[in-house]
Amino acid sequence: MNRKERRDLSKQSSVITEPEILIEEIRTSKREKVGILGGTYNPPHMGHLVMADQVKDQLDLDKILFMPTAQPPHSSVEKKTISSDIRVEMLDLAIQDNPDFEIELYEVEAGGKNYTYNTMKALIDLYPAVDFYFIIGGDMISDLPYWYKIDELVQLVQFVGVKRPGYEEESDYPIIMVDTPTLDISSSTIRHKVEIDCSIKYLVPDAVREYIELEGLYKNDK
Repeated sequence: MNRKERRDLSKQSSVITEPEILIEEIRTSKREKVGILGGTYNPPHMGHLVMADQVKDQLDLDKILFMPTAQPPHSSVEKKTISSDIRVEMLDLAIQDNPDFEIELYEVEAGGKNYTYNTMKALIDLYPAVDFYFIIGGDMISDLPYWYKIDELVQLVQFVGVKRPGYEEESDYPIIMVDTPTLDISSSTIRHKVEIDCSIKYLVPDAVREYIELEGLYKNDK
């Protein structure tokens, strides 16, 4: 629809307004498919990167947004974490070689506990031409019924579950299951290895390992 057609249409109808035309154009334009991978990233590791890459490739997504949390809302145990600025810096180093990986800072900038429903509602308002694919590990699927406003959330995003050995894949909620190579790596294991002076080479990207060493992170992680 060109500019003249828009003006003519506006004159002909008092119901259709410019904002409504804009919304319709957004709906009918090519939509971007974007994966969201949230986490504390304390620190980011190769498991995160492999998961993101595999999901992007298998679902033909346009890109993956890594979304660090300010404070995890779904954990029953308070996790000790470091400054969000440091975690974001490590994440930036971790993804710097992949142009299809980006960082979404919404939750960090909001601060405090951020529920996924509130976050995704805000992101959809910011990016109305994007279809979001929210990526979770297979170990989190059984917890979905306890997520804040889960029934409304599944109307906003497409959940993607990454298969994990020993965890159920059945769910009452619509989830696309994806097979990825299983890397038994966790951020807590990496922190512990650093604390006891064990190597973390090949567990995290070299740039992240060098940053951890330079800043002396996790040496007194009690």
